[in-house]
Amino acid sequence: MMSIQVYVVDDSAVVRQTIMHLLEGDPELELIGSAPNPLLAKPAIEKRPPDVLLLDIEMPGMDGLTFLRQIMDSSPIPTVICSTLTTDGSRMALDALAAGAVAVVAKPRIGLKQFLEESRRELTQTLKSAARARPRRVSAPVAGPASTAAAAKAPAAVLHALSVNKPVVIGASTGGTQAIESVLTGLPADCPGMAVVLHMPEKFTAMYAQRLDTLCAMRVKEARDGDRLERGQVLIAPGGRHMQLRKAAGQYFVAIADGPPVNRHKPSVDVLFRSAADCAGRDALAIILTGMGDDGARGMKAMHDLGARTVAQDETTCVVYGMPKEAVALGAVDRVVPLHHVAENIVAFDARG
Repeated sequence: MMSIQVYVVDDSAVVRQTIMHLLEGDPELELIGSAPNPLLAKPAIEKRPPDVLLLDIEMPGMDGLTFLRQIMDSSPIPTVICSTLTTDGSRMALDALAAGAVAVVAKPRIGLKQFLEESRRELTQTLKSAARARPRRVSAPVAGPASTAAAAKAPAAVLHALSVNKPVVIGASTGGTQAIESVLTGLPADCPGMAVVLHMPEKFTAMYAQRLDTLCAMRVKEARDGDRLERGQVLIAPGGRHMQLRKAAGQYFVAIADGPPVNRHKPSVDVLFRSAADCAGRDALAIILTGMGDDGARGMKAMHDLGARTVAQDETTCVVYGMPKEAVALGAVDRVVPLHHVAENIVAFDARG
C-alpha cells in the first residue's frame, strides 16, 4: 500500500523535527519534505504535490492563510492547519476553514514538543483523514438571493408570524463549513426554518453562526434550548451538544442537551434526523452534505421511510463523499444533486405548499 505523503510548512525547527519523528513511527505516513515558510515551500510543492499539507499560520515572508488561499485558488491540496492562532473558537480557525482547510489543530505556545508527542494519535489520524479529502477551489460567494446579506433580511416580526410546517434539517462534516455557506448564501430571506448539525468543536459554532449571519439573507444563530424554528432563520447546533427537533402546539422547537457521542460525534446528524422523523415525518426535508463517515445515514433512512423528502450532495462536489455515500447505499436518498443545486431544491420544497 502506498504511504500518504506529507509536507510540513512551519517556521519552528522544533515542530518540523518533532513531526518528522512522529511520522517515522507510522508506516502509513511519509514525510516528503518541510520548509520554514511558504516562499521556500512553494516550488517544492509544485514540483512534487503531497497528499496532505501540514501548515502553520504565523511565518516570515508570507503567512499561512495567504499561502492556503493561493493553493486553493490554483491546485488545491488537502491541508491541515496547525497553529497557536487557532485556539478554540478563534476567528483565525474559522478563516482557515473558510479558506479551504480540511481540519484545524490548535497547538500551545509553550510545551509544544510534549504536546505534539502526546497528540501523536490524534494528529496522525487527522492527517490520514485529510488525505482522503478532495478540496475544491475556494471562491467568494456568488451574488444571488443573499447578496445584500443583512440589508435583505426580512423584519423578524413579519417572519415570526409565518408558521413553519415544513422544517428543513441539514447535516455535514468535513468540508461542511464551505458547503453550508454555499447553500445558505443562495437562499432568500423567507425560506422555511432550518436546523443544522455540523461536526464542529465547542466554541466554534457561535462564531461560525455569526459569520454566516453577515453573509446570508436568512438570520443565522447558534441554537439554544427551546428556540423556535421560524421562517427566515437557521439554527446551528452548538458544538459539544446534541440538537433534536420537537413539536408542540403545532410549532417546531429545538432541544439542546448533553449526552454521549453518537457515531463518534456530538452533535450528531443522526440525532437530529431521527428526531425530525419522529416529530415531522413526511412534512420535512433532510439534506446530507459532504463529510467523512456515516453519521446521518440511518437517521435519513428513518425520515425517508416516513415519506420525508431527502437530498444528498453528489460525489463530484463533495470534499469527502462519505456521509452522502452511506445514505445513498442505504436507499435513504430521493435525489442526489451537486452542491450548487441544493439551495434550489430547498426553494422548490417550500413552493410545493
